[in-house]
Amino acid sequence: MNGPVPILMYHDIDQAPFPETRRLSVSPEAFAEQMAVLADRGFTALTTAELGAAWRDGRPLPPRPVLITFDDGYEGVHRYALPVLAAHGFAATVFVTTGWLRGPYDESGALGTMLDWDQVRELAAAGVEIGGHAHTHPQLDQLDDHRLWSETVRCKEIVAQELGTPPVSFAYPYGYSSRRVRATVRAAGFAQALAVGNTAARRRQGPYALERLTVRRSTRVEEFARIVELRALGRTFAADRALTKGYAVLRRGRAALREVRRP
Repeated sequence: MNGPVPILMYHDIDQAPFPETRRLSVSPEAFAEQMAVLADRGFTALTTAELGAAWRDGRPLPPRPVLITFDDGYEGVHRYALPVLAAHGFAATVFVTTGWLRGPYDESGALGTMLDWDQVRELAAAGVEIGGHAHTHPQLDQLDDHRLWSETVRCKEIVAQELGTPPVSFAYPYGYSSRRVRATVRAAGFAQALAVGNTAARRRQGPYALERLTVRRSTRVEEFARIVELRALGRTFAADRALTKGYAVLRRGRAALREVRRP
């Protein structure tokens, strides 16, 4: 019940992604191979909401739980990932940046071809959880209180309007958060939220700071197998963790400077 859980973080699934997203994009063939690894090793895929509820209520998890999550809302998730997930009976969560999706709320800024709202509804109808990922994908910890609240609540309201039910799970853009950001996400009505961290998720992290593991285009199947088994994570993600610590110091300094300058 309290053991570590691998939460996989994907972005685009595409054969020929935009240059800006290529590093974090996974080819359809690689994605299918990775899902086969999970199936062959007996993993049970949960939604973010299911994991959050189980840990909140103290319910036991199924054998070998794993979360498959996608950030931003790229069209390739519908085109390529959904058939593979359905073939294995795997649950998943897609965290959508509502101001990037094609449709009436599009404010441009997307780095690739995004889902439209009919495709989001088809994903939801297939059992994929739709979560929030802010409205325009800013670094939330760098925003003032007003815009932080707007980015969080507008995303939730748009998803609720389009799907008929409000999202309960959130993923921080870029994985960046702070105590203030987490409090805002909770106040907006989200029950759990995901960061990055590149380590296993554990109940003790708390529902608003659950860590994920990055899957990128350079992730080979052997490395993927080690990641989902939570082996050699320190070595695999050493460079990512060093960068994350450096960025955290820089962002805290910027935020403190803005507070000093604020009249």
